[in-house]
Amino acid sequence: MKRTHLCNALRPADAGKTVTLVGWVDTKRDLGGVTFVDLRDREGITQVVFRPGQGSLQENAQRLKSESVIEITGTVTARTADTVNPKLATGSIEVVASHLTVHNHCQDLPFPMDDDKADKVNEDLRLEYRYLDLRRPRNLGLLKLRHQAARAIRAEMDQQGFIEVETPTLFKSTPEGAREFLVPSRLNPGEFYALSQSPQQYKQMLMVAGVERYYQMARCYRDEDLRADRQPEFTQVDIEMSFIDREDMYALIEGILKRTWKETLGVDLPTPFPRMAYQEAMNRFGIDKPDTRFGLEIQDFTALFKNSAFKVFQTAANTPGSVVRAINAKGLADLTQGELTNLETIAKSQGAKGLAFIKCEGGEWKSPITKFFSPEEKAALEKQLNITDGDIIFFAAAPWEQASNILGRIRLESAALLKAKGRLSLPTDQYNFLWVIEFPLMLWDEEEKRYLSAHHPFTAPVVEDEPLLATDPAKVRGQHYDIVLNGVELGGGSIRIHNPVVQKRVFEDVLKIPQDIVESRFGYMLKAFSYGAPPHGGIALGFDRVVAMLAGRSSIRDIVAFPKTQRGQDLMAQTPGAVTPKQLRELRIRTVEEEPKA
Repeated sequence: MKRTHLCNALRPADAGKTVTLVGWVDTKRDLGGVTFVDLRDREGITQVVFRPGQGSLQENAQRLKSESVIEITGTVTARTADTVNPKLATGSIEVVASHLTVHNHCQDLPFPMDDDKADKVNEDLRLEYRYLDLRRPRNLGLLKLRHQAARAIRAEMDQQGFIEVETPTLFKSTPEGAREFLVPSRLNPGEFYALSQSPQQYKQMLMVAGVERYYQMARCYRDEDLRADRQPEFTQVDIEMSFIDREDMYALIEGILKRTWKETLGVDLPTPFPRMAYQEAMNRFGIDKPDTRFGLEIQDFTALFKNSAFKVFQTAANTPGSVVRAINAKGLADLTQGELTNLETIAKSQGAKGLAFIKCEGGEWKSPITKFFSPEEKAALEKQLNITDGDIIFFAAAPWEQASNILGRIRLESAALLKAKGRLSLPTDQYNFLWVIEFPLMLWDEEEKRYLSAHHPFTAPVVEDEPLLATDPAKVRGQHYDIVLNGVELGGGSIRIHNPVVQKRVFEDVLKIPQDIVESRFGYMLKAFSYGAPPHGGIALGFDRVVAMLAGRSSIRDIVAFPKTQRGQDLMAQTPGAVTPKQLRELRIRTVEEEPKA
């Protein structure tokens, strides 16, 4: 095929040239004996004209159906001023066809290919015919954006002296993390690999090996329940560096993101990004990945209600570790009963027994609880929350973390309602980046009655907190950092423990992992660290999430070529699927049917 140009390339300066174009029939129009075909390829559209009197050429053109694959040869002609199409890059020219080859006819389509109409089609149907869905210009544009982002990241990593190293996908099972995909080993009957959730341990071994600056666009796998921002297989920009501290990591990631936004969207991101401690994020926003594009911040009233006549608040205010907190959803007092019930359901999902509130309407505070408030309590609430007519105040009285979670969810839901009612603007082209830092290193697990790693067991404690590992692990801050954009966590990482003595103490003394399990899962790491491990740290950016944010999409399925549904199914390829008994025998595996429910 002698394609001379792509379908977005021709301009008036090309008039008189004989050209050959190939692509798909986007639309066809028959007007007064003249047939117009908009020919589309990956790059754009060119209008092709078939004039009367061309015999079989004209007849064949009239029989064309949308999405058929054709090749045309013809002469470029400038359009008259009154027929120019300003919506097309090639709208000032057309190609008068002299030859037509139909490479493939298209049968009736399962859904319209027009972007706006196709977006309204059931997603399962579009995923079943994903090759058609991807063919749409908007979706091809998303794949192109993903490519541009990857190219920008690789260019920046190369400029910063990093080496791209591939690590194994088949790893060992580490059950203390997210649920894994297990892969049976035919050569080692009864034993299993796990698909790598992250190259965490391998990249630390690369630091011991002296690579110093490693990265890869790593494919990772987690057998988790799925949602809009989660897929069972995903890509992360995996990074590890030696001889660095947290400031070095902040500067590196800010440079990567700045270059990526500039080269893909033409946007100059201001750096350095703001930083916020985990404790402050939870206190102000009720979440460790706050969306700072809007206010509605949480306020603390624990001290105010210590002597309150309202026993629920008084009890919480005088219980160690518990708090009384509130948020003003400004301008949302006109909530419907259904919307209010939904907010209460959300609060209960976070452990609340109910959702106390005050509506401010017509100059009155409307709520069953206001009769218990003293004038001083009302005045303090009004001043601190800046209460005006039309507001609604939500309260949480509970242990600190639970109260934060409750009001953090209520804040986000309130913002969504305000946005839907046209009272809050959250532009997708506003990029509020934020570093969240100083997370707790350990979290107490009431069920297991032991501490668990807040991030992972390789995270180093803040140096001045290290003595507390032996006396009060809950107060130890980790050298962990998350990069957040508009309420979405783009990635996280930490400075690692590189001293084998400290790492062994964390495993056995703090996390209470039995010595034999430490040896079986991490023995090779402790051994490697004893041979001269450099101080090091790393991070993993969720590449799919980065691209989704660049594209202004809420679901990462939109920017993945062949995504899976919430049930983990590829509807196009019909996977997962059954395997043959012979395959199972070779793997020494027997399936067990689920027992019927009583």
